[in-house]
Amino acid sequence: MVLSHANSITRGDSVASTFASRYVREQLPRYRMPERSIPRDAAYQIINDELMLDGNPRLNLASFVTTWMEPECDKLIMGSINKNYVDMDEYPVTTELQNRCVNMIAHLFNAPIKEDETAIGVGTVGSSEAIMLAGLAFKRKWQNKRKEQGKPCDKPNIVTGANVQVCWEKFARYFEVELKEVKLSEGYYVMDPVKAVEMVDENTICVAAILGSTLTGEFEDVKLLNDLLTEKNKETGWDVPIHVDAASGGFIAPFLYPELEWDFRLPLVKSINVSGHKYGLVYAGVGWVIWRSKEDLPEELIFHINYLGTDQPTFTLNFSKGSSQIIAQYYQLIRLGYEGYKNIMENCKENAAILREGVAATGRFDVLSKETGVPLVAFSLKDSSGFTVFDISENLRRFGWIVPAYTMPADAEHVAVLRVVIREDFSRSLSERLVSDILKILRELDARATHAVRVSSTTAKQSDDGIVAKKSVLEIEREVAARWKDAVDKKKTGVC
Repeated sequence: MVLSHANSITRGDSVASTFASRYVREQLPRYRMPERSIPRDAAYQIINDELMLDGNPRLNLASFVTTWMEPECDKLIMGSINKNYVDMDEYPVTTELQNRCVNMIAHLFNAPIKEDETAIGVGTVGSSEAIMLAGLAFKRKWQNKRKEQGKPCDKPNIVTGANVQVCWEKFARYFEVELKEVKLSEGYYVMDPVKAVEMVDENTICVAAILGSTLTGEFEDVKLLNDLLTEKNKETGWDVPIHVDAASGGFIAPFLYPELEWDFRLPLVKSINVSGHKYGLVYAGVGWVIWRSKEDLPEELIFHINYLGTDQPTFTLNFSKGSSQIIAQYYQLIRLGYEGYKNIMENCKENAAILREGVAATGRFDVLSKETGVPLVAFSLKDSSGFTVFDISENLRRFGWIVPAYTMPADAEHVAVLRVVIREDFSRSLSERLVSDILKILRELDARATHAVRVSSTTAKQSDDGIVAKKSVLEIEREVAARWKDAVDKKKTGVC
């Protein structure tokens, strides 16, 4: 890498006012460290220019993750960005703030905590780590009990719906636990509690229920699952517990549906995870896992270290991590309070209803998401013979929108949908604009499809009886789904 040094630039001249491309003569290597240094202004400009090609996070309607926070919280984040959370002895106040967050969330989830007790939980880098920790606790507790009974403990399994997030598949594969999935069906895109309990056996370490399905936002019926599983435990003498994956819904249900029983009010619910960086309203990088009681977290999973100054218990998959997101979570909890979170969630729900009405009013889509649940709108085309939801998704990017199109899991793979997640920063005006852009795209795609039909009709070969074979809508959807599934399988990276 060579820097240009024009003779006209004197020694006292500053490159700070010079655009990066003016003094970087050759392209920087992409996959090797450059031999020479470059000015900080140049480094900044080069990276900033490339990042301009990223999508706009505010228009990324695929993500549940928070993309806006108040400026005061941004200041707190930057002020603590150099603090390593694991250094608890050096940063005792940060540790205290995490403990306060754990207790606030535990009370929000109705944990049975006495006045003189503190909640059992930990901050994580997201719900994926939280689920791994909860799963390990279930596995170890099941193994310990099986060993006490003199029974084999080498074939643990976990029962979930096929709609679970990929982190559950990771847990099963990484920690050698069989994943028993309840298949979905068209029109019912969450785990059926009846089928789930039928799949439970003596090797089941827990049943995982989802409070806010990634696919449609729907809450699974944890109360019914608890009742059915209680009966089965009585009949068999087993003690199979429940974990609630409340990554998306944990900060929604307490404020919009306080009477809904899904949390520690149900006796079999032993642990709950929630993403602080989703509807906890914090930037990406924070999750929480809360246990019902100390007995539900085996002591042998907790490590104690003293080389940072004092005895420090730790139960995480990683070690070092930033403190910023923990502090940001505490800011949101005390800044908003119950009233603030309730107002924001109600606003998200109302905006989702407006978008749902707008999508339905086009007459071109079936809305699959429910009104109760995570504020999102999932919808499929009524007629995919001319074009598919994947075409709509691709064309929406022309307007800046990032709206995912995907197929449902087994056994509903032939259903392809679009999904729009409503976050705090998605306003009513943006909702109306999105519907307007969808209508524009539909008109364009209709015109292209009509033209394609005309062209194909002039070249179509008829059979002897003069009939031209035409695929049904269901056949087309299944064919498209199969092609996309094959493409996704080939490009799968494992990132969740």
